[in-house]
Amino acid sequence: MNATGAGGGRNLALATIAFALCFSAWGMIAPIAPDIQDELGLSDTETSVMISIPVVLGSLLRIPIGVVTDRLGGRIVFVGMLFYSAGAAALVGFASGYAAVLGAGFLLGVAGASFAVGVPFVAEWFPPKRQGFALGVYGTGNIGTAVAAFSLPAIRDGASQEVAGLVYAAVIAVYGLIWWSIARDVPDRKPVRQPYGEVLRSGWDLYRLSLFYFVTFGGFVAMAIFLPKLLTDWFDYSLADAGLRAAGFTIVATAARPVGGWLSDRLGGTRVLTFAFMGIGIDAIGLSWQASEPSIVPVTIFCLTMAGFLGLGNGAVFKLVPTFFPESTGAATGIVGAAGGLGGFFPPLVLGVVKDATGDFVLAFVLLVAFAWMCAGMAVALLEPAPTPPSEPEAAR
Repeated sequence: MNATGAGGGRNLALATIAFALCFSAWGMIAPIAPDIQDELGLSDTETSVMISIPVVLGSLLRIPIGVVTDRLGGRIVFVGMLFYSAGAAALVGFASGYAAVLGAGFLLGVAGASFAVGVPFVAEWFPPKRQGFALGVYGTGNIGTAVAAFSLPAIRDGASQEVAGLVYAAVIAVYGLIWWSIARDVPDRKPVRQPYGEVLRSGWDLYRLSLFYFVTFGGFVAMAIFLPKLLTDWFDYSLADAGLRAAGFTIVATAARPVGGWLSDRLGGTRVLTFAFMGIGIDAIGLSWQASEPSIVPVTIFCLTMAGFLGLGNGAVFKLVPTFFPESTGAATGIVGAAGGLGGFFPPLVLGVVKDATGDFVLAFVLLVAFAWMCAGMAVALLEPAPTPPSEPEAAR
């Protein structure tokens, strides 16, 4: 059911902020990981595990969280997610040893599943012809990782890690109260049961979309959370400076996501994906060239343009999901979203293992070239009729 009136825009904005705050909690460990590595004497592989733990749990929980949202509605599930994220953020402030940080990261992983709450919540407020753009806007909540990247190191350096955790917890909890007071499910909403088993057996279309999101969203998450460490290794930046630069990557990728949805509404998602994957591969070649003797100007160019291509790809994938699964969009979204989250788990581990084994990151970026261009070929082969642009603007229903 799609709603009418101004409620769609208001609830889209509220959901986007809620998603951003949950993602800021989800991204708390990565910006301070280089300092924790130095303080605890960790290897690159151990640090990569520490960074990746929240990502894998957030990925695995997207499907069950999506099921709960389908049945209870996004309003009540999101309020629970916000208050939970506030508690997990407070625990990060008091995590000191390696085991404690891993435990806090495990608890933070739940916040990463917040994406699966907002997608059905937002989609119910908009008609199909506007869902690509609306879900692209909702996806800009990814900017929460940028907020964590530049704010957490600054608070930690200026006060303490404990204060940083408490500040995050307070902000998220206050917004939880605001959400509960203002956000609303679509009128006359009825619980739905999504056919997850049927979708899992649907075959090649699901697998391709999952792989596309594994690379586009996974690449975004992996670069966003690993970039502070990469920049401190390559250029010996402070955490605050590295976090600020990493935030620029997230902002560009986030801004490109609704553009990807908007272009896909008009040109077709497969065309946008093909362009995005080709660009990702070119930028990965550039970063593999820079990995052994990096220079800040070309590294900045390759990272920011890659962010744009990843953002376009993210928006295009979630335009294609309802195109291929119009009767089971919620289930397909949960499965594809989980695949994307897992895509953010493996690359940081690969980067850490490659660095410990070879002394640089060249091979890791070469693998990204192979994945991106394989996906470009698969996107070209994916048969999708280009949508006809609407003849006149359509109000939210």
